[in-house]
Amino acid sequence: MPVPDPTHAPTLAVIGGGQLARMMAEPAAAMGVPLRLLAEAEGVSAAQVIADHQVGDYRDLATLRAVTAGCPVVTFDHEHVPTEHLHALEADGIAVRPGPDALVHAQDKGVMRKRLAELGVPCPRNAIVATVADIEAFGFPCVLKTTRGGYDGKGVWFVRSVDALSEVAVEAFAAADASGVRLLAEELVDFRRELSALVARSPSGQAASYPIVASTQKDGICHEVVAPAPDLSPELAGQAQEIALRIAGALDVTGVLAVELFETNDGRVLVNELAMRPHNTGHWTQDGAVTSQFENHLRAVLDLPLGSPAPRARWTVMVNILGGPDATVGRLYDGYPHALARDPHLRVHLYGKDLRPGRKVGHVNAYGDDLDECLERARHAAAWFRGDLGNESE
Repeated sequence: MPVPDPTHAPTLAVIGGGQLARMMAEPAAAMGVPLRLLAEAEGVSAAQVIADHQVGDYRDLATLRAVTAGCPVVTFDHEHVPTEHLHALEADGIAVRPGPDALVHAQDKGVMRKRLAELGVPCPRNAIVATVADIEAFGFPCVLKTTRGGYDGKGVWFVRSVDALSEVAVEAFAAADASGVRLLAEELVDFRRELSALVARSPSGQAASYPIVASTQKDGICHEVVAPAPDLSPELAGQAQEIALRIAGALDVTGVLAVELFETNDGRVLVNELAMRPHNTGHWTQDGAVTSQFENHLRAVLDLPLGSPAPRARWTVMVNILGGPDATVGRLYDGYPHALARDPHLRVHLYGKDLRPGRKVGHVNAYGDDLDECLERARHAAAWFRGDLGNESE
């Protein structure tokens, strides 16, 4: 093995081969930062663009040690690496960023709720439940969540009345038992809309806060994001940013932290979820901010000065491209001629994933001075790639 040139940047290990790791590769290449990837299988999204990759199981400590050998820092595409393995890597002298004591709050919703309560952060009413009687005592309507492992609507059940409880409880407790995790009950919040506060924080304590955005969900999956959130009062936006920065500091987060929030009908914000990695609600930053969330995540975990989170345009709209009902027909690439000719300012990001109904396979960003125009442009392009608009020309 050749001796590394000391003038070169350190190699950053990335665990997880999804689209988030893939989108870290572009700013890493621009910065001259080599990445080494642990992918779950050959040909996954990030492995297509990161040449230095190994295939293995992130739950295996020996595999983690092999991929991080010679790397001073490791970061993540997802939050699922076992906490005890992260402590072991730290004991080996590797800087784990975010660290295991921070990351556990994104891994375990029960741990997260307890800590946020201690910090006085506003959250929905919640409780760990172990029996049907516990759920009945908690009250309805409520949401049941497995404390670990759930994402994109998985591991989540809505219970709107006691009459619906028995069937849902059986499925929810079975899922929790099968995974060896607990079940969390939360009040079903009557909210106006969902917001997201995105911040980046370095080990030195420098922090950067992006504008608060509004997100729309469909079937538990982020559908579109508007940056900044329209008609959000400066006071509430400031509260949301302060909450995110306070959480990042109190939990000693390194890297990007996404705080998903409910804006209630009575003018409050409540914390829904935490993610300690680049996040779907921050994809707009690739084209709409001076420094993208992916570059700032790299800067943060390498303890480099953070870049400006300021928006480049008045509005940016991100719409996810999901596989439609005929997802196995055609190619996403076939959407380019129409989408790019219709809108030369459009930015398209595809993940190199096989098409499946409902699967996130890419996103589009549209930016400009007119929100309605940006919404129309982004929605049209995403629908065209999904195949929802047929093959008509304009």
